[in-house]
Amino acid sequence: MKVVILFNRWEGYEEYPGQNIEAESPPQKKKKRRKKTDIEAITDSLRDLGHEPMPFAVDGRRQTLARLARTDADLFFNLVESYAGDDTMEMHFAAFLDLVGKRYTGAGPHGSYLAMEKSIAKIIMRYHGIHVPDAAVVYKGRVDHAQDINFPVIVKPASEDASKGIDAGSVVTSLKEMLERIHYIHDEFDAPVMIEEYIEGREIYAAVLGNEKAEALPLIELDLSKLPDGMPKIAGYEVKFDTRTAAYKKTKSAPAHDLSEELVAEIQQTATTAFRVLKLRDYGRLDLRLSPKGKVYVIEANPNPWLDPSAEFAMAAKESGRSYAEMIAAIVESAMRR
Repeated sequence: MKVVILFNRWEGYEEYPGQNIEAESPPQKKKKRRKKTDIEAITDSLRDLGHEPMPFAVDGRRQTLARLARTDADLFFNLVESYAGDDTMEMHFAAFLDLVGKRYTGAGPHGSYLAMEKSIAKIIMRYHGIHVPDAAVVYKGRVDHAQDINFPVIVKPASEDASKGIDAGSVVTSLKEMLERIHYIHDEFDAPVMIEEYIEGREIYAAVLGNEKAEALPLIELDLSKLPDGMPKIAGYEVKFDTRTAAYKKTKSAPAHDLSEELVAEIQQTATTAFRVLKLRDYGRLDLRLSPKGKVYVIEANPNPWLDPSAEFAMAAKESGRSYAEMIAAIVESAMRR
């Protein structure tokens, strides 16, 4: 089966992956092989599974879209999370694939939209009995309908992902701090602001695989207990992506082993319900908070989560007994059955 792997070129992949390039090092020393990217790992897995993979860079140019529309394949493995540098265009790219008749993995435009528009996702989840933090959305010049909330609150962009706009300064404890943070996000991101109830507790990730009989994989926890003193226990940008920070170096994800069977079942049921009502497909990850009293909150949904071999989704798949290639095979099979 021919599988085209779609990815964003501006994310650092200047050449098609799979070339087994080695890192630069002095001539007198043995060269150190660099870590595989997620695209390389997916490419290798598809090849090992007997498929014919072909990486395809989506670079934001119209001629590239025209070339994509003419490309023939049995399946398109969609890793595109933005278009022309705009994260909000992820749903439009999925809609383009629908319009040109391509079968692809992961969320369609509806699921991508609901994951991005967090305020709407909260309304849908609350309707289906899922606990979510109370929140308000602030546009420039007006405030949307909101529940009553008390400090501390977390202030973040209402329609961004990958922890953009979320850092240690996002948790505020006074009206002055909140107004300053609202102004910062309006100015920096030109986006609506979400003011959300801050839920103290454990950061739990629930990976979901499949469609009609979606399976919640073993739970993964991001341990925030070793963050520097005074730093709020949230998975901000400096925790998840900035490798230079002490916050990044002091946190790690690992399987959550100390939860009761009943609580694990509740979290997994919550995750699969959220996966379904937010119209995610094939695979996804739900980010949750477990309060000290054992109440489970869904913070947000992640369609097409990062498939790096060391990332949380692959970690959960491994804990379920699947190899990385078996995880990729399950995603491909789910997409082909739809």
